[in-house]
Amino acid sequence: MSDTRFTRRGRFGWAFYDWANSAFATTVVAGFFPVFFKTFWSADYPAETSTLQLGVGSALASFLVLFLAPVGGAIADRGHRKKAGLALSTGLSVAATAGLFWVGHGQWLTAMTLFVLASIGFFMAMVFYDSLIVDVALPDDYDRTSALGYGLGYLGGGLLLALNVAMTIWPHAFGLADRADAVRWSFLSVAIWWALFSLPLFLFAREDTGRGRAPVGRAMREGLSELRGTIGEIMKQREIWLFLLAYWLYIDGVNTIVRMAVDFGLSLGFGQESLIMALLLVQFIGFPAAIAFGWLASIWDTKKAIYLGLCVYAAISGWAYFLHDVWQFYAMAVAIGLVQGGVQSLSRSYYARLIPDGKAGEYFGIYNMLGKFAAVIGPLLVGVVAALSGSARLSILSVVVLFIAGGWLLTRVDAGKVRHSVNA
Repeated sequence: MSDTRFTRRGRFGWAFYDWANSAFATTVVAGFFPVFFKTFWSADYPAETSTLQLGVGSALASFLVLFLAPVGGAIADRGHRKKAGLALSTGLSVAATAGLFWVGHGQWLTAMTLFVLASIGFFMAMVFYDSLIVDVALPDDYDRTSALGYGLGYLGGGLLLALNVAMTIWPHAFGLADRADAVRWSFLSVAIWWALFSLPLFLFAREDTGRGRAPVGRAMREGLSELRGTIGEIMKQREIWLFLLAYWLYIDGVNTIVRMAVDFGLSLGFGQESLIMALLLVQFIGFPAAIAFGWLASIWDTKKAIYLGLCVYAAISGWAYFLHDVWQFYAMAVAIGLVQGGVQSLSRSYYARLIPDGKAGEYFGIYNMLGKFAAVIGPLLVGVVAALSGSARLSILSVVVLFIAGGWLLTRVDAGKVRHSVNA
C-alpha cells in the first residue's frame, strides 16, 4: 500500500498532541487540583476527610480506566476509529476541565466528579494516541517520533505551568482578583490550550482505515469478542508478556519516585515554592532530554538507552536517602528530568515493535492499563518499609528494587525474535 500516511507533517502533528495534553498532567494533576481541592472545594472538611475524598476519586478514575482502556483499544482496531476515539476522549476531558472554572467554594463533589471525568478522558485518549504511532511512523522512526512527543509534552506542559504559577503569584498583574481566581482561570487555560493544540494531529495525522470501517455496533461486538482472547494471545508471545511485566515493574518505580518526590520534600521541610520550582525544572529539562534519548536510541540501542535511564533512577533513589538540603532536591529534579521522558518514550516505541500488525489499539490498551495500574507496588513498598523501619529515607531507597527487577526482566526480551510484516 502507499506510504502517504508516513509524512513529517503527520509525525509532527501526532507528537504535538503531547504538547497539548501535558498541560492537564502538569497544571491540573500535579500542580493545582490537589491543593485547591483541599483549600477551596473541600475546605469545610477536616484534612483527613478531604484526603479520603481525593483518594477515592482518583482510585475510581483509575479503576474505570483499567477496564475501559483495553476495551476502547479493541473497538478502535476493529472499527479503524482511533482518531474518532481520541477526539471523543479529548472532548470529554476538555469540557470537564473547563467546567472546573465554574465550581464554587465548598462544592467538592462537583469538582471531584469533573476531575474523575477529565482523568478518564485523559487516560483513554492516551490509548488511542499511543496506538496511532504505527499509523504515522515506520518502525525505524518509532524512537525519534515517540521521543519528540514526550519532549514537546515536557516543554508545552512546562510553559503553561510557568504561566499559571505566575498568575497565582501575581494575580493582580493579570487582572485577576486573587490567587483563587488565578487558579480557576488556570483550569480554563488548560482546557483552551488542550483543545487548540490538538488540532495539528486531527489535521495532519492520517489513520490506516484498512479495508474500510466497520459500523460502530459491529466494531464494538467484534472488538469485545476479540478482547477476550487478547490476554491469551499475549501469554503465548513470550517477548510481549515478558516486556509488559518488566515495564510494569520499572514504570511503577518511575511513577513512585514522581509521586513521592513532593511529599518527600515536604517531609524534609522544603517550601512549596521550592517544590514548584523543582517541578518546573523537570519539565524544561525533560524537553531536550527526551528528544536526546530518541537520538541516542537511533545510534546506539533502544534497550541500552532504557537501561541507562533505569540506572539513573536507581541512583536517584540512593541520592534521596542522603538528601538534606534544598539544592540536593533540585539536583534530584534535574536527574529525573534527564531520564524520565526517555524511559517513557523509548518504552512506548520498543513495545510498538513487538505488537502484531492491526492490533495496535488493542495491545496499547493493555499497555496503558498496566501503566495506569503502576505505582501500586512502589507506594505499598515505601509504606511498609517506612512503617517497619521508621525511616522515610530508607523507604525511598527501597524503590531501587523495582528498577533492578524490571531492568533484569527487560534483558530477557529480544525484539529480534518478533517478526511482523510492515506495510510500506
